[in-house]
Amino acid sequence: MKRETLIVKRRGRRAWAAALLLLVAGLSQPWLPVFAQTALLPPQDVRAFDTPSDGGGSLIVLWSPAPDDSAAITYQVLLSEGTTVPDPAAMKVVAEFPSNQRYVREAKWPWWTRPTTGEQHQFTLKNGRGVDLKNGTAYFVTVARVSGDNRAVATSVQATPQPNWINWNQMNNLLLALLFGGIVFYAISTARKREIFLRRIPGLDAVDEAIGRATELGKPILYLTGAHDMSDPSTIAAAVILGRVAKRTAAYETDLLVPHRDPITMAVCQEITKQAYLEAGKPDLYKDDSNFFITSDQFSYTAAVDGIMLRKKPAANFFMGHYFAEALLLTETGASTGAIQIAGTDSDHQLPFFVTTCDYTLIGEELYAASAYLSREPVQVGTLRGQDIGKALILGVLGIGTILATLGVMLDAQWPKLFLDFFRDVK
Repeated sequence: MKRETLIVKRRGRRAWAAALLLLVAGLSQPWLPVFAQTALLPPQDVRAFDTPSDGGGSLIVLWSPAPDDSAAITYQVLLSEGTTVPDPAAMKVVAEFPSNQRYVREAKWPWWTRPTTGEQHQFTLKNGRGVDLKNGTAYFVTVARVSGDNRAVATSVQATPQPNWINWNQMNNLLLALLFGGIVFYAISTARKREIFLRRIPGLDAVDEAIGRATELGKPILYLTGAHDMSDPSTIAAAVILGRVAKRTAAYETDLLVPHRDPITMAVCQEITKQAYLEAGKPDLYKDDSNFFITSDQFSYTAAVDGIMLRKKPAANFFMGHYFAEALLLTETGASTGAIQIAGTDSDHQLPFFVTTCDYTLIGEELYAASAYLSREPVQVGTLRGQDIGKALILGVLGIGTILATLGVMLDAQWPKLFLDFFRDVK
């Protein structure tokens, strides 16, 4: 009995010794029990193709995510130039990042050009940082999974970067441009068929008042068309308003002074003024020198106009068009002479000076609205109405888009992107 008990004790000691040895071996090499059962799998479904809708020099690489993707495991993107399949060891590593990053859903693809589902990995190869892709040259691309000293490489795929004729990502911009263009043309055709109501601008009521005051005082009227030439919309609007002012001055037989910085603008305004006097029934009162050229230099022109204000002391000054630093110098001098001053500009950085020193100011688009209101030309009136309709649509889209974006975040849904992507500018 004692002998059997001794044998059992010896066998127990041997079992404990064997278990201790296995524990020490496991602690010295902790990766053996884990990776002996689960091997590192290479990336699956690797694809590479030319980046669509770009100017060339770029490739897109896609592959499926693995179940064990985490920050501890990284992906490497390998690149090689040539026509024969290279050895992965000879390929150049152009990028490395954690395996839980770089998904298609994080890229700025609109839904109509997205190459695959948002859960796949995506990496864009672009020129720079050691990458030099040449259009028309074939490249081999592959992806490797790396964990510690283990590395699993996928099968290499071939792709060739090429420039593209059409940027399909911005197809929505084309459709929106056609939509707004159609709205404007429809508004113009409507303006040609019937009268379209335009809200009266308070600043226009002051035009007749200023001209009447100049007539009572027997003093001239000074009219400026801005710093730009006739290619600028603000100068065109200023020239149209000049026709209305010239027609009134002809009816009241008041002198009109229009100094210019651009010869082409001067020639156009001469014809507009002459036509205005003809329509007023007093072509004999028209003077060729009412429109005159001074200089193209900014501050030389400003000094000359200030001198005219101090010598002639006009009773009304009109500042229409686009202006720069000369705006405050002109209006301060005009205010010192006691003249009524009416301004209209789309130059937002000069508006504070006009509002401060002038009696009436047409702010921003009111300048173009005044041009359409005074001329009653169907093209201008229809364009103004089309712009208003377009603004209303934009405001509606902003409101609906805000609601859908909020719902998308609250519900963690992707369907709002079907609407939001259509109004997004994607490069």
